[in-house]
Amino acid sequence: MTLDSIDRLILNHLQEGFPITPDPFLVVAQDLGLDEADLLARLERMKTERIITRFGPFFDAEAMGGAFCLCAMAVPQADFETVLTKVNACPEVAHNYERSHPLNMWFVLATETAAEIEAVANSLERETGLRVLRFPKLQEFFIRFRVAA
Repeated sequence: MTLDSIDRLILNHLQEGFPITPDPFLVVAQDLGLDEADLLARLERMKTERIITRFGPFFDAEAMGGAFCLCAMAVPQADFETVLTKVNACPEVAHNYERSHPLNMWFVLATETAAEIEAVANSLERETGLRVLRFPKLQEFFIRFRVAA
């Protein structure tokens, strides 16, 4: 799993935006001086090798009339994979991260309504036997998060 300079160029470029056109990968490839097939092959390889785990947009559920909530769980290490599978099976789970902390599983629920947040969290509690802590957004901060490849 190594990144060459072209892989790094692609990853850094894609974090700055993605063109909304009929052929977005062609536009990105041209912007970077690459062949579209090479760009797509590199992205597929990075995904297969788990250098990247996801490629897609982040939607602001709240701005679209929906709801979202940051959630955390304290999962016994012996049960982590089992709980992870159950949490990730929920289509409402936007992303899920393991942390080295007593609250070792953090994920975001995105639903059409606030009531659905509670329903999904309660369902996960019943299914796993573990408490799902909810951390609703109190104030939004735009931090322009980027990771230099």
